[in-house]
Amino acid sequence: MLVAADAQALALGITPGLTLADARARVPQLVSLPADPQADAALLAWLADGCDRYTPMVAAMPPQALVLDITGCTHGFDGPEGLVDDIDRRLRRLGLTVQSALAGTADAALALARYDMAAIADLPSEALDLGEAVHLALRRAGLPRLDDVARQPRATLAARFGDAMMARLDRLLGDIDAPITPRVLPVPVMAEQRFASPLVTSDAALAVIEALAVRAGLQMTALACGGRRFDVALFRSDGHVARLGVATAAPVRDPKLLIRLLRERIGALSDPLDPGFGYDLIRLSVPEIAPLAARQLLLEGGDLAETEVDMLVDRLVARLGRQRVRRLRPGDSHIPEQTALALAVGDALPDGDWLQAQPGEPPLRPLHLFDPPQPIDVIAEVPDGPPRRFRWRRRFHDVTRHEGPERIAAEWWRRADGQGLTRDYYRVEDGDGRRFWLFRQGLYGSEKPSPGWYIHGLFA
Repeated sequence: MLVAADAQALALGITPGLTLADARARVPQLVSLPADPQADAALLAWLADGCDRYTPMVAAMPPQALVLDITGCTHGFDGPEGLVDDIDRRLRRLGLTVQSALAGTADAALALARYDMAAIADLPSEALDLGEAVHLALRRAGLPRLDDVARQPRATLAARFGDAMMARLDRLLGDIDAPITPRVLPVPVMAEQRFASPLVTSDAALAVIEALAVRAGLQMTALACGGRRFDVALFRSDGHVARLGVATAAPVRDPKLLIRLLRERIGALSDPLDPGFGYDLIRLSVPEIAPLAARQLLLEGGDLAETEVDMLVDRLVARLGRQRVRRLRPGDSHIPEQTALALAVGDALPDGDWLQAQPGEPPLRPLHLFDPPQPIDVIAEVPDGPPRRFRWRRRFHDVTRHEGPERIAAEWWRRADGQGLTRDYYRVEDGDGRRFWLFRQGLYGSEKPSPGWYIHGLFA
Protein backbone atom coordinates (compact mmCIF):
# COMPACT_ATOMS: atom_id res chain seq x y z
CA MET A 1 0.00 0.00 0.00
CA LEU A 2 1.25 3.47 -0.86
CA VAL A 3 2.00 5.67 2.14
CA ALA A 4 3.38 8.72 0.29
CA ALA A 5 3.49 10.13 -3.23
CA ASP A 6 5.40 12.97 -4.84
CA ALA A 7 3.88 15.86 -6.81
CA GLN A 8 4.12 14.07 -10.19
CA ALA A 9 2.37 10.97 -8.84
CA LEU A 10 -0.40 13.07 -7.28
CA ALA A 11 -0.93 14.83 -10.61
CA LEU A 12 -1.46 11.41 -12.23
CA GLY A 13 -4.05 10.41 -9.63
CA ILE A 14 -1.73 8.26 -7.51
CA THR A 15 -2.64 9.00 -3.87
CA PRO A 16 -1.60 7.47 -0.54
CA GLY A 17 -3.83 4.58 0.44
CA LEU A 18 -3.84 2.88 -2.98
CA THR A 19 -2.47 -0.61 -3.26
CA LEU A 20 0.70 -0.94 -5.26
CA ALA A 21 -1.08 -3.19 -7.80
CA ASP A 22 -3.83 -0.58 -8.43
CA ALA A 23 -1.26 2.21 -8.73
CA ARG A 24 0.80 0.29 -11.29
CA ALA A 25 -2.36 -0.57 -13.21
CA ARG A 26 -2.99 3.17 -13.62
CA VAL A 27 0.66 4.12 -14.23
CA PRO A 28 2.69 1.11 -15.44
CA GLN A 29 5.99 3.04 -15.31
CA LEU A 30 5.47 3.97 -11.65
CA VAL A 31 8.68 3.90 -9.60
CA SER A 32 8.18 2.71 -6.02
CA LEU A 33 10.48 2.44 -3.03
CA PRO A 34 9.92 0.51 0.21
CA ALA A 35 8.72 2.65 3.11
CA ASP A 36 11.22 3.21 5.93
CA PRO A 37 9.49 4.83 8.94
CA GLN A 38 12.69 4.79 11.00
CA ALA A 39 14.59 6.71 8.34
CA ASP A 40 11.68 9.16 8.06
CA ALA A 41 11.75 9.74 11.82
CA ALA A 42 15.53 10.22 11.74
CA LEU A 43 15.20 12.78 8.93
CA LEU A 44 12.48 14.63 10.83
CA ALA A 45 14.65 14.73 13.95
CA TRP A 46 17.61 15.98 11.89
CA LEU A 47 15.47 18.75 10.42
CA ALA A 48 14.21 19.66 13.90
CA ASP A 49 17.81 20.01 15.09
CA GLY A 50 18.47 22.35 12.19
CA CYS A 51 15.38 24.44 12.98
CA ASP A 52 16.82 25.00 16.44
CA ARG A 53 18.73 27.88 14.81
CA TYR A 54 15.46 29.85 14.71
CA THR A 55 13.88 29.06 18.07
CA PRO A 56 14.36 26.58 20.93
CA MET A 57 10.62 25.85 20.83
CA VAL A 58 10.60 23.17 18.12
CA ALA A 59 8.26 20.18 18.18
CA ALA A 60 8.23 17.24 15.75
CA MET A 61 4.85 16.00 14.56
CA PRO A 62 5.45 12.64 12.83
CA PRO A 63 5.45 11.60 10.13
CA GLN A 64 6.27 14.82 8.26
CA ALA A 65 5.54 18.02 10.18
CA LEU A 66 7.46 20.46 12.35
CA VAL A 67 5.93 23.15 14.54
CA LEU A 68 8.00 26.16 15.57
CA ASP A 69 6.94 28.72 18.15
CA ILE A 70 8.71 31.83 16.81
CA THR A 71 7.33 34.29 19.35
CA GLY A 72 10.05 36.86 19.98
CA CYS A 73 12.51 35.13 17.60
CA THR A 74 11.93 37.05 14.37
CA HIS A 75 14.61 39.73 14.84
CA GLY A 76 17.06 39.69 11.99
CA PHE A 77 14.56 38.13 9.55
CA ASP A 78 12.39 41.17 8.69
CA GLY A 79 9.45 39.76 10.59
CA PRO A 80 7.75 36.34 10.72
CA GLU A 81 7.36 36.12 6.95
CA GLY A 82 11.11 36.58 6.45
CA LEU A 83 11.85 33.79 8.92
CA VAL A 84 9.44 31.43 7.15
CA ASP A 85 11.00 32.32 3.78
CA ASP A 86 14.45 31.48 5.15
CA ILE A 87 13.22 28.08 6.37
CA ASP A 88 11.55 27.34 3.04
CA ARG A 89 14.69 28.26 1.10
CA ARG A 90 16.92 26.01 3.21
CA LEU A 91 14.55 23.03 3.01
CA ARG A 92 14.06 23.34 -0.74
CA ARG A 93 17.82 23.55 -1.16
CA LEU A 94 17.92 20.09 0.44
CA GLY A 95 15.52 18.78 -2.22
CA LEU A 96 12.43 18.71 0.02
CA THR A 97 8.90 19.78 -0.83
CA VAL A 98 7.72 22.35 1.68
CA GLN A 99 4.26 23.60 2.67
CA SER A 100 4.54 26.22 5.41
CA ALA A 101 2.02 28.45 7.15
CA LEU A 102 1.83 31.11 9.86
CA ALA A 103 -0.93 31.16 12.45
CA GLY A 104 -1.63 32.16 16.01
CA THR A 105 -1.83 28.57 17.29
CA ALA A 106 0.01 25.37 16.49
CA ASP A 107 -3.18 23.55 15.41
CA ALA A 108 -4.11 26.31 12.98
CA ALA A 109 -0.61 26.45 11.47
CA LEU A 110 -0.56 22.67 10.98
CA ALA A 111 -3.98 22.70 9.30
CA LEU A 112 -3.07 25.57 6.97
CA ALA A 113 0.19 23.90 5.97
CA ARG A 114 -1.47 20.52 5.45
CA TYR A 115 -4.12 21.89 3.07
CA ASP A 116 -1.84 24.61 1.61
CA MET A 117 -4.25 27.43 2.36
CA ALA A 118 -3.81 30.97 3.66
CA ALA A 119 -7.01 31.52 5.68
CA ILE A 120 -8.57 29.49 8.44
CA ALA A 121 -12.09 30.12 7.12
CA ASP A 122 -11.25 28.43 3.81
CA LEU A 123 -10.15 25.16 5.39
CA PRO A 124 -12.32 22.12 4.62
CA SER A 125 -14.29 20.57 7.45
CA GLU A 126 -11.88 17.61 7.29
CA ALA A 127 -9.36 19.90 9.04
CA LEU A 128 -11.23 19.18 12.27
CA ASP A 129 -9.69 15.69 12.08
CA LEU A 130 -12.60 14.02 13.90
CA GLY A 131 -13.03 10.91 11.77
CA GLU A 132 -14.64 10.10 8.45
CA ALA A 133 -18.11 9.68 9.98
CA VAL A 134 -18.14 13.25 11.31
CA HIS A 135 -16.75 14.65 8.08
CA LEU A 136 -19.41 12.84 6.03
CA ALA A 137 -22.15 14.17 8.32
CA LEU A 138 -20.87 17.73 7.95
CA ARG A 139 -20.80 17.46 4.16
CA ARG A 140 -24.34 16.07 4.06
CA ALA A 141 -25.45 18.94 6.29
CA GLY A 142 -24.06 21.43 3.79
CA LEU A 143 -21.07 22.45 5.88
CA PRO A 144 -18.06 21.73 3.67
CA ARG A 145 -15.85 24.55 5.01
CA LEU A 146 -14.64 25.41 8.48
CA ASP A 147 -16.24 28.86 8.20
CA ASP A 148 -19.61 27.21 7.59
CA VAL A 149 -19.21 25.11 10.72
CA ALA A 150 -18.13 28.10 12.83
CA ARG A 151 -21.28 30.03 11.92
CA GLN A 152 -23.60 27.38 13.30
CA PRO A 153 -25.05 27.66 16.85
CA ARG A 154 -22.55 26.16 19.25
CA ALA A 155 -25.21 24.49 21.36
CA THR A 156 -26.50 22.64 18.28
CA LEU A 157 -23.02 21.52 17.25
CA ALA A 158 -22.18 20.35 20.77
CA ALA A 159 -25.42 18.40 21.05
CA ARG A 160 -24.88 16.72 17.67
CA PHE A 161 -21.12 16.12 17.64
CA GLY A 162 -19.99 16.42 21.24
CA ASP A 163 -17.50 18.57 23.14
CA ALA A 164 -14.55 17.17 21.18
CA MET A 165 -15.64 19.08 18.07
CA MET A 166 -16.04 22.32 20.00
CA ALA A 167 -12.57 22.02 21.53
CA ARG A 168 -11.01 21.24 18.16
CA LEU A 169 -12.87 24.11 16.50
CA ASP A 170 -11.76 26.58 19.18
CA ARG A 171 -8.15 25.49 18.78
CA LEU A 172 -8.27 25.98 15.01
CA LEU A 173 -9.94 29.38 15.33
CA GLY A 174 -7.42 30.50 17.93
CA ASP A 175 -9.89 30.82 20.81
CA ILE A 176 -7.96 28.17 22.77
CA ASP A 177 -4.20 27.93 22.58
CA ALA A 178 -2.50 24.56 23.15
CA PRO A 179 1.24 25.20 23.68
CA ILE A 180 3.63 22.79 22.03
CA THR A 181 6.02 20.55 23.93
CA PRO A 182 9.50 21.37 22.63
CA ARG A 183 12.05 18.64 21.96
CA VAL A 184 14.62 20.52 24.06
CA LEU A 185 13.67 22.57 27.10
CA PRO A 186 14.87 26.20 27.21
CA VAL A 187 18.16 26.70 29.06
CA PRO A 188 18.71 29.26 31.84
CA VAL A 189 21.78 30.84 30.20
CA MET A 190 22.45 31.15 26.48
CA ALA A 191 24.49 33.29 24.08
CA GLU A 192 24.62 33.08 20.30
CA GLN A 193 26.19 34.83 17.33
CA ARG A 194 24.99 34.91 13.72
CA PHE A 195 27.21 35.68 10.75
CA ALA A 196 26.43 37.31 7.44
CA SER A 197 29.48 35.54 5.99
CA PRO A 198 29.96 31.96 7.28
CA LEU A 199 33.09 31.08 9.27
CA VAL A 200 35.23 28.52 7.47
CA THR A 201 37.96 27.78 10.06
CA SER A 202 37.82 26.06 13.44
CA ASP A 203 40.12 28.65 15.04
CA ALA A 204 37.72 31.45 14.14
CA ALA A 205 34.86 29.40 15.60
CA LEU A 206 36.80 28.92 18.86
CA ALA A 207 37.42 32.66 19.06
CA VAL A 208 33.69 33.27 18.72
CA ILE A 209 32.94 30.62 21.37
CA GLU A 210 35.31 32.39 23.78
CA ALA A 211 33.48 35.66 23.17
CA LEU A 212 30.17 33.89 23.78
CA ALA A 213 31.60 32.44 27.01
CA VAL A 214 32.35 35.98 28.18
CA ARG A 215 28.76 37.00 27.48
CA ALA A 216 27.42 33.90 29.21
CA GLY A 217 29.75 34.57 32.16
CA LEU A 218 28.25 38.05 32.58
CA GLN A 219 24.79 36.50 32.69
CA MET A 220 25.89 33.94 35.28
CA THR A 221 27.60 36.66 37.35
CA ALA A 222 24.31 38.53 37.49
CA LEU A 223 22.62 35.32 38.65
CA ALA A 224 25.45 34.55 41.15
CA CYS A 225 25.86 31.11 39.61
CA GLY A 226 28.27 29.07 37.52
CA GLY A 227 27.87 26.45 34.86
CA ARG A 228 28.18 22.71 35.45
CA ARG A 229 27.64 21.77 31.80
CA PHE A 230 28.27 23.73 28.61
CA ASP A 231 26.87 22.82 25.19
CA VAL A 232 28.07 24.37 21.95
CA ALA A 233 26.04 24.06 18.74
CA LEU A 234 27.70 25.02 15.45
CA PHE A 235 25.13 25.42 12.67
CA ARG A 236 26.55 24.89 9.21
CA SER A 237 25.08 26.67 6.20
CA ASP A 238 24.11 23.32 4.62
CA GLY A 239 21.89 22.37 7.58
CA HIS A 240 24.33 20.18 9.52
CA VAL A 241 24.64 20.88 13.25
CA ALA A 242 27.83 19.96 15.11
CA ARG A 243 27.45 19.72 18.88
CA LEU A 244 30.10 19.76 21.58
CA GLY A 245 29.57 19.41 25.30
CA VAL A 246 31.81 19.62 28.34
CA ALA A 247 31.02 19.16 32.03
CA THR A 248 32.89 20.45 35.08
CA ALA A 249 33.31 19.04 38.55
CA ALA A 250 32.45 22.39 40.14
CA PRO A 251 30.46 25.37 38.85
CA VAL A 252 32.66 27.71 36.78
CA ARG A 253 32.27 30.74 34.56
CA ASP A 254 35.84 31.33 33.39
CA PRO A 255 35.96 31.65 29.56
CA LYS A 256 39.61 30.58 29.33
CA LEU A 257 38.90 27.37 31.26
CA LEU A 258 35.96 26.61 28.97
CA ILE A 259 38.09 27.07 25.86
CA ARG A 260 40.79 24.74 27.27
CA LEU A 261 38.17 22.06 27.93
CA LEU A 262 36.66 22.48 24.48
CA ARG A 263 40.08 22.08 22.88
CA GLU A 264 40.53 18.87 24.89
CA ARG A 265 37.13 17.69 23.70
CA ILE A 266 37.85 18.51 20.07
CA GLY A 267 41.22 16.75 20.30
CA ALA A 268 39.49 13.59 21.59
CA LEU A 269 36.97 13.45 18.73
CA SER A 270 37.44 10.61 16.28
CA ASP A 271 35.80 12.78 13.58
CA PRO A 272 37.31 16.30 13.70
CA LEU A 273 35.09 19.31 13.21
CA ASP A 274 34.48 20.00 9.52
CA PRO A 275 33.31 23.57 8.84
CA GLY A 276 32.33 22.58 5.28
CA PHE A 277 30.77 25.64 3.65
CA GLY A 278 31.07 27.50 6.94
CA TYR A 279 29.19 28.12 10.18
CA ASP A 280 26.52 30.82 10.01
CA LEU A 281 25.39 30.48 13.64
CA ILE A 282 27.19 29.46 16.84
CA ARG A 283 25.32 29.03 20.11
CA LEU A 284 26.64 28.45 23.63
CA SER A 285 24.12 27.02 26.11
CA VAL A 286 24.48 26.40 29.84
CA PRO A 287 21.75 23.85 30.68
CA GLU A 288 23.03 23.14 34.22
CA ILE A 289 23.89 25.91 36.63
CA ALA A 290 24.72 25.96 40.34
CA PRO A 291 25.30 28.73 42.89
CA LEU A 292 28.79 30.25 42.70
CA ALA A 293 29.66 33.07 45.06
CA ALA A 294 32.68 35.34 44.76
CA ARG A 295 35.89 33.96 46.30
CA GLN A 296 38.78 35.58 48.08
CA LEU A 297 42.01 36.00 46.14
CA LEU A 298 45.30 34.77 47.49
CA LEU A 299 47.60 37.42 48.96
CA GLU A 300 50.20 36.74 46.27
CA GLY A 301 47.56 36.81 43.56
CA GLY A 302 45.61 34.13 41.77
CA ASP A 303 42.11 32.79 42.03
CA LEU A 304 41.03 29.92 44.25
CA ALA A 305 38.05 29.02 42.05
CA GLU A 306 39.94 26.22 40.30
CA THR A 307 41.52 23.53 42.40
CA GLU A 308 43.99 21.09 40.93
CA VAL A 309 41.64 18.15 41.49
CA ASP A 310 38.75 19.93 39.78
CA MET A 311 40.95 20.85 36.84
CA LEU A 312 42.11 17.24 36.48
CA VAL A 313 38.54 15.93 36.62
CA ASP A 314 37.39 18.51 34.07
CA ARG A 315 40.14 17.54 31.63
CA LEU A 316 39.37 13.83 32.04
CA VAL A 317 35.67 14.46 31.41
CA ALA A 318 36.43 16.56 28.34
CA ARG A 319 38.74 13.92 26.87
CA LEU A 320 36.98 10.68 27.88
CA GLY A 321 33.34 11.74 28.06
CA ARG A 322 31.05 12.53 30.95
CA GLN A 323 29.76 9.00 31.50
CA ARG A 324 33.25 7.50 31.64
CA VAL A 325 34.41 9.53 34.63
CA ARG A 326 32.41 8.42 37.64
CA ARG A 327 32.45 8.78 41.39
CA LEU A 328 30.71 7.00 44.22
CA ARG A 329 27.92 8.54 46.22
CA PRO A 330 26.10 7.17 49.28
CA GLY A 331 22.94 5.20 48.61
CA ASP A 332 19.95 5.06 50.94
CA SER A 333 20.04 1.31 51.55
CA HIS A 334 21.33 -1.06 54.23
CA ILE A 335 22.22 -3.71 51.62
CA PRO A 336 26.04 -3.47 51.26
CA GLU A 337 26.20 -3.60 47.46
CA GLN A 338 23.58 -0.84 47.25
CA THR A 339 25.07 1.61 49.76
CA ALA A 340 27.23 3.23 47.05
CA LEU A 341 26.21 4.12 43.51
CA ALA A 342 28.57 5.06 40.68
CA LEU A 343 27.33 8.24 38.98
CA ALA A 344 28.76 10.55 36.34
CA VAL A 345 31.02 13.17 37.85
CA GLY A 346 28.72 15.99 36.75
CA ASP A 347 25.66 14.64 38.57
CA ALA A 348 24.69 16.38 41.77
CA LEU A 349 25.36 14.52 45.00
CA PRO A 350 22.59 14.24 47.60
CA ASP A 351 23.17 14.93 51.25
CA GLY A 352 24.50 11.96 53.18
CA ASP A 353 27.52 10.63 55.03
CA TRP A 354 29.58 7.51 54.43
CA LEU A 355 29.37 4.75 56.98
CA GLN A 356 32.70 5.16 58.69
CA ALA A 357 34.31 3.66 61.74
CA GLN A 358 35.31 5.71 64.77
CA PRO A 359 38.96 6.87 64.99
CA GLY A 360 41.21 4.03 66.05
CA GLU A 361 38.76 1.29 65.00
CA PRO A 362 39.08 -0.96 61.96
CA PRO A 363 36.87 -0.09 58.97
CA LEU A 364 33.40 -1.64 58.98
CA ARG A 365 33.27 -2.04 55.21
CA PRO A 366 36.02 -3.12 52.80
CA LEU A 367 37.08 -0.83 49.99
CA HIS A 368 36.94 -3.62 47.42
CA LEU A 369 33.61 -5.43 46.89
CA PHE A 370 32.93 -8.33 44.54
CA ASP A 371 29.95 -7.97 42.24
CA PRO A 372 28.41 -10.45 42.57
CA PRO A 373 29.73 -12.06 45.80
CA GLN A 374 31.81 -15.15 45.12
CA PRO A 375 30.77 -18.52 46.62
CA ILE A 376 33.24 -20.28 48.94
CA ASP A 377 33.46 -23.55 50.89
CA VAL A 378 33.44 -22.96 54.66
CA ILE A 379 33.91 -25.09 57.77
CA ALA A 380 31.80 -23.58 60.59
CA GLU A 381 29.78 -24.64 63.60
CA VAL A 382 26.09 -25.30 63.02
CA PRO A 383 23.74 -23.46 63.24
CA ASP A 384 25.31 -20.00 63.53
CA GLY A 385 28.97 -20.41 64.41
CA PRO A 386 31.75 -18.29 62.89
CA PRO A 387 33.87 -19.59 60.00
CA ARG A 388 36.95 -21.63 61.00
CA ARG A 389 38.36 -22.46 57.60
CA PHE A 390 37.35 -21.63 54.03
CA ARG A 391 38.48 -22.37 50.50
CA TRP A 392 38.51 -19.59 47.92
CA ARG A 393 39.99 -19.83 44.42
CA ARG A 394 41.30 -23.37 45.10
CA ARG A 395 43.26 -22.24 48.17
CA PHE A 396 42.53 -22.92 51.85
CA HIS A 397 42.59 -20.17 54.47
CA ASP A 398 42.64 -20.85 58.21
CA VAL A 399 40.78 -18.22 60.21
CA THR A 400 42.89 -16.93 63.12
CA ARG A 401 40.69 -13.99 64.10
CA HIS A 402 37.08 -13.13 63.44
CA GLU A 403 34.60 -10.40 64.33
CA GLY A 404 30.83 -10.71 64.00
CA PRO A 405 28.28 -11.62 63.09
CA GLU A 406 26.69 -8.45 61.71
CA ARG A 407 23.19 -9.50 60.74
CA ILE A 408 21.66 -7.74 57.72
CA ALA A 409 18.09 -8.59 56.78
CA ALA A 410 16.67 -8.38 53.28
CA GLU A 411 14.27 -5.62 52.22
CA TRP A 412 10.93 -5.97 53.91
CA TRP A 413 9.04 -6.33 50.60
CA ARG A 414 11.30 -9.22 49.58
CA ARG A 415 10.88 -10.87 52.97
CA ALA A 416 7.12 -10.67 52.54
CA ASP A 417 7.40 -12.58 49.26
CA GLY A 418 9.68 -15.20 50.78
CA GLN A 419 12.53 -14.26 48.42
CA GLY A 420 14.90 -12.35 50.68
CA LEU A 421 17.44 -14.18 52.88
CA THR A 422 19.17 -12.93 55.99
CA ARG A 423 22.93 -12.41 55.85
CA ASP A 424 25.39 -12.87 58.73
CA TYR A 425 28.62 -10.97 57.97
CA TYR A 426 32.05 -11.74 59.53
CA ARG A 427 35.31 -9.82 59.29
CA VAL A 428 37.99 -12.50 59.41
CA GLU A 429 41.79 -12.69 59.21
CA ASP A 430 43.79 -15.67 58.02
CA GLY A 431 47.23 -16.89 59.11
CA ASP A 432 49.00 -14.64 56.59
CA GLY A 433 47.34 -11.50 57.96
CA ARG A 434 44.95 -11.03 55.06
CA ARG A 435 41.46 -9.80 55.99
CA PHE A 436 38.22 -10.85 54.28
CA TRP A 437 34.54 -10.02 54.51
CA LEU A 438 32.44 -13.20 54.51
CA PHE A 439 28.74 -13.79 54.97
CA ARG A 440 26.39 -16.71 55.43
CA GLN A 441 23.21 -16.33 53.39
CA GLY A 442 20.10 -17.67 55.09
CA LEU A 443 19.23 -18.91 58.57
CA TYR A 444 19.43 -22.62 59.30
CA GLY A 445 16.03 -24.25 59.27
CA SER A 446 13.78 -21.17 59.15
CA GLU A 447 15.01 -19.79 55.81
CA LYS A 448 17.23 -22.43 54.23
CA PRO A 449 18.12 -26.02 55.07
CA SER A 450 21.77 -25.53 54.08
CA PRO A 451 22.84 -21.87 53.88
CA GLY A 452 25.64 -20.96 51.51
CA TRP A 453 28.77 -18.94 52.24
CA TYR A 454 30.18 -16.10 50.14
CA ILE A 455 33.12 -13.73 50.13
CA HIS A 456 31.91 -10.20 49.52
CA GLY A 457 35.01 -8.06 49.81
CA LEU A 458 38.67 -7.61 50.73
CA PHE A 459 40.08 -5.22 53.31
CA ALA A 460 43.22 -3.26 52.47
